[in-house]
Amino acid sequence: MRLTLAEAEDLCVRALLASNVSEANARSTAKALLRAEADGQKGHGLSRIPSYSGQALSGKVDGLAVPSLSRPGTALLRVNAKSGFAYPAMDLAAETLPGIASVTGVASACIYNSHHLGQAGAHAERLANEGLVALVFSNSPKAINFWGGRGPMMGTNPIAFAAPRVDAEPLVIDLALSKVARGKILAAKNAGEKIPDSWALNADGNPTDDPAEAMQGSMLPIGDAKGAALVLMVELLAAALTGSNFGYEASSFFDAEGNSPGIGHTVVVFVPDMTSGGRFAERLENVITAIEHTDGARLPGTTRLEHRLRSAKNGMEIPSALYKDIEAIIESGRRNA
Repeated sequence: MRLTLAEAEDLCVRALLASNVSEANARSTAKALLRAEADGQKGHGLSRIPSYSGQALSGKVDGLAVPSLSRPGTALLRVNAKSGFAYPAMDLAAETLPGIASVTGVASACIYNSHHLGQAGAHAERLANEGLVALVFSNSPKAINFWGGRGPMMGTNPIAFAAPRVDAEPLVIDLALSKVARGKILAAKNAGEKIPDSWALNADGNPTDDPAEAMQGSMLPIGDAKGAALVLMVELLAAALTGSNFGYEASSFFDAEGNSPGIGHTVVVFVPDMTSGGRFAERLENVITAIEHTDGARLPGTTRLEHRLRSAKNGMEIPSALYKDIEAIIESGRRNA
């Protein structure tokens, strides 16, 4: 199915409203999913609607939650997502951090009692559009083994970085610490497609190209032992630092069973003119120019921007089966109203 951006956002909002989600939370969540879909990050896009809907209906996620904010330190925010979707809590942090950082030069938000963060780079990019350099860390339910251990214990734990540019879109670096984001495997499963057998292991610890088997097994980290150490670092930054559940304590993002995942996110922002004595913009453009003048080199995020432009011009395609599933959620909500 081909949809305009407006049609896709309306579809998401209607499905969430039909699933006991408030208007404000539905719109915040739909915007985040649409942004990911438009950027080509389908694993964080509309494919999440069926699982989000099921979790809101079961109460695993509180679709009516209103996040709250406290300020335990001069430059520190603590945001309680209240077992709701992550996006309204991230909205609250992103709206508040720039004002604090303009005075302190650096500021941070620790978010807890939260859920799937989605496209981490989009949250960092939003802050870069406010003139800030941003780092975003999140943990997630268990998917990767401790290095040398057996069975998944830590999440795929995305990290993102964004920096403002003069007369250009922010530089955004966004990556999961597994070889691919787990959402890509879910998207392949929903589309009936195979995956490369270098992405994940099945429950027996063997490589698999079946996304259903991969969802029951474990992901492989980037960089082997070094990547697994980086996963652990982010686990501590996002979960221990915020007082949240570790990956092995969190329930799944993909089904409606159990309690809220209760994972955490940490956001750190810098005012680059303060940290660099006004030289940041020139220094950033210097290295970007060096990249662009190196044969074969490619600036991170280029593909994302290409997808975004195409989506704005041509709309987006989603699998017919997914479209029917979302329409069924809307219809079920209508019948039960």
